[in-house]
Amino acid sequence: MLKVLLSGLLLPISVFAEVNFDGNKNNIKETMINVETPAPQVSKATKTTKEWTIMVFLNAKNDLERFGISDMNEMETVGSNDNLNIVVQMGRIKGYDSSNGDWTGVRRYYVTKDTDRSIINSQLIENMGEVDMGSYKTLIDFAKWAKKTYPAKKYALIIWNHGSGWEKGFKSSVTKGISYDEQSGNHINTPQLGMAMKEIGKVDILDFDACLMQMAEVAYEIKDYVTYIVASEETEPGDGDSYDGFLSKLTANPTMGPLDLAKAIVDAYSSYYSQKGEGTTKSVIRAEQMPGLLDAVNNFAYALSQSNDKTAIKNAASSAQSYAISDNKDLYHFAKLLSNSNNAEVKAKSQALMDFIKNKLVAYNKTTNGGYSWYGSSDYSNSYGIAIYLPSYSVASGYTDLQWSKYSNWDEFLVWYTGKDATTTTTTPSTPSTGSYYDWLFGGKI
Repeated sequence: MLKVLLSGLLLPISVFAEVNFDGNKNNIKETMINVETPAPQVSKATKTTKEWTIMVFLNAKNDLERFGISDMNEMETVGSNDNLNIVVQMGRIKGYDSSNGDWTGVRRYYVTKDTDRSIINSQLIENMGEVDMGSYKTLIDFAKWAKKTYPAKKYALIIWNHGSGWEKGFKSSVTKGISYDEQSGNHINTPQLGMAMKEIGKVDILDFDACLMQMAEVAYEIKDYVTYIVASEETEPGDGDSYDGFLSKLTANPTMGPLDLAKAIVDAYSSYYSQKGEGTTKSVIRAEQMPGLLDAVNNFAYALSQSNDKTAIKNAASSAQSYAISDNKDLYHFAKLLSNSNNAEVKAKSQALMDFIKNKLVAYNKTTNGGYSWYGSSDYSNSYGIAIYLPSYSVASGYTDLQWSKYSNWDEFLVWYTGKDATTTTTTPSTPSTGSYYDWLFGGKI
C-alpha cells in the first residue's frame, strides 16, 4: 500500500480518501485529527489454541448501527486475553451513526481491552470494503476464517442484526430470517442459515442477538451443526445482548463449558433488562433434542386432528402466549391450554409434549416482565423457551420449504386447522415486517 508522510506521521494513501481537501471549513490538521487511523493489520494466523473463540457477525448496515457501535465498546471493556479470542466482522453504512470516523463497508476486528465506551480501539485485522452482510456466503466466509485464524477448544457464533424467525414479510415471498443488509437489500433466510451452518461446521453455541429467532422451525434447520441455541421468542430491545456481562463471567472462568456460557448469556441479558424494567425472553435449547421435539409435536398434532375439535384448538391458539409476530406462539403454553381436554389422547399427547420441552429440549429459560408495547403489556410468564408458527388465517407460502415442514406433520396440521392450502395461499400479516417505523415502536431488533 502506498503511504505518504504528513506532520511526522506515515499514513496509508487510502486514509486521504476520507479527507476533504476542498472548501475551507476545516484545515488539513483539523481534518486529520478526525480520521481514524487503522491499526496494524495481522497477516498471519495465530496458532495458539485458546479455550474459547467468540465470533460475532455484527451486521450494522441498517438502522441498528448505533447499537452495533455500543456493543463493540461493551466487548472492549473485557477484550481478548490468553484464554479468549473475541473476533468481530462489522458492517456499517451511511445515514445512521457518524461516530468513530463514520467509516462504511465491512471490517474485521480482533477485540482488545480498553475503557473508552464511545470509541472502537480494537485491532483492525482487515478492511474488506463493500461486502454483502445479507449473504449467507459472507457468514460462511467469516466463521470459517475465524475458526482457522483463531483456533480454540470451543466456539460460539453470534449473529447480530434484525431477526424475524422464519416468517415472510409484506414485500417478499422468500422466508425471512436474519441479518438484513439495507445496502444490498439482502438477508439470510432460514434455509440459507441451515446451508451456512453446514459449511461452517459444528459450533458449541449459536447465539441469535436478534428478534424472534427461538422457533422450532429455525432450530430444526440448524440442529446438526450446533450444540446449544441461544435466542429469544420475543423481540429483543435495541441494546441486545449484554456483552460485558457474559464476557466478564467467561474471563473469570475461562474453562467453563458450552452450557455454562449459554446460561451466562441468558443471565446477563435477563439481569440487564430486569434492572431497566423491560419485558424480555431468552432461552437455551439443546439442538440434539430437535428430532425428539418433532416426534412429540407429530403425536400432539395427530391427536388434535383426530379429536376434530377445532373450536377448542382455536380457543387455545388465540389464548396462547404470542409475540410481536402474532402467529408465533409459545409451544408449551399452547399444549398446556389443551392439556385439560376431555379427549384422552389430546390430554396425554399435550402432557407428553410439555414434559419433553421442559425436561429435554429447553436447557435454560428466563423472562422479565415490564414496560408496554403497542400489542399489549409485556408479561411473559407463559413463555417457556420455544415458539412455533401457529397462524390464525392461513399458512404462508415458503413454509413448506423448511426442513421442519419436510420432516414433521405440523404443516399438514396447519392446513387442516386453517382449512387453507399452504402451497397456494399466503398469510395476511397482522403484525409488522422489518422497517424503521416499527423499529421505533419496538425500540428493538425486529
